[in-house]
Amino acid sequence: MFGQGHTFHTRQSTRQSTRQSTRHHHAPRTTPHAPRPTHHSPITSTATCAEDNMGGERVRLYVSGQFLGFKRSKVNQYNHTALVKLQGVESKEETNFYLGKRLAYIYKAKTLKKGSHYRVIFGKVTRAHGSTGVVRSKFRKPLPSNAIGARIRCLLYPSTI
Repeated sequence: MFGQGHTFHTRQSTRQSTRQSTRHHHAPRTTPHAPRPTHHSPITSTATCAEDNMGGERVRLYVSGQFLGFKRSKVNQYNHTALVKLQGVESKEETNFYLGKRLAYIYKAKTLKKGSHYRVIFGKVTRAHGSTGVVRSKFRKPLPSNAIGARIRCLLYPSTI
């Protein structure tokens, strides 16, 4: 149909050849990057005033945790109770300090509301779960399932000391 010696090029093969030819042709950067502006979440996570912490270093006002999943049995899952593993907590006795503390799941949304893209779902630690430092918690709205494995902040208030 095309005669002898003619080759039929598809659109896909020409795309691949242009991709290969334009790949890795970036000019080397000669100027260093300007520092990026830091975006803070709605929860004040650090104290920045030098008078507050004497040395001027940043102080973290929360304990980091990880959302493991929901409380469940073999068949049923209870979405109103979330399981959170707190950093540095390894036993059931150590969880007693965190009972009643506020939890915050901070996520980023596409839509700008009240001048911020960040949203928060608050909850509180209700009791221990097992003997390895995992706690049960209840949030105001059930956490979304795509938050499993995400970071949770355990705020160090209300204090019971």
